[in-house]
Amino acid sequence: MPETAKREARYEDLLKLPEHLVGEILNGELHTHPRPAPRHARAYSVLGGRIGNAFDFGSEGPGGWWILDEPELHFGEDVVVPDLAGWRRERMPQLPETPWFELAPDWVCEILSPSTARVDRVLKMPLYARKGVQHLWLLDPDLRTLEVYQLDSSGDLPRWLLLESLGGDAPVRQPPFEAVEFSLGTLWG
Repeated sequence: MPETAKREARYEDLLKLPEHLVGEILNGELHTHPRPAPRHARAYSVLGGRIGNAFDFGSEGPGGWWILDEPELHFGEDVVVPDLAGWRRERMPQLPETPWFELAPDWVCEILSPSTARVDRVLKMPLYARKGVQHLWLLDPDLRTLEVYQLDSSGDLPRWLLLESLGGDAPVRQPPFEAVEFSLGTLWG
């Protein structure tokens, strides 16, 4: 019996999802996961506040960025929703009128959970590198760690360089936000 070809996921498939699910399209396949658990939500809310206050609002920091929670990114056929993303205002002086972004962010932070870690690492990290995202943070509330990556575009293919792995209550002063320091421990609640 011949195999039936699997239909590629489309944007309409995302619109049909129930509100309790986050959906993304990667390599033509629909990926869904539930809204974040409390520990995950706490980590990204506090991190977004720390980074956003200093770099988006310019409160006790240099400003110059747009920092957003769960922006929808359209990279051709791929549609992804990072937990946090930031654009330098010099690259994106105004927010787009569309409910999504086509310009790759300068920084992305993914908050890892058991249901998302594989997709974040195996599918989204290479996509972010191909699209030219310069900085990537992977935050794991269960392990209480932060991995800080910077894009290396010097070879044939862009790749991620691990700059630092931090844990527990370590001080965080990492690119591209090294102008402000905070304790990693404040994210754990």
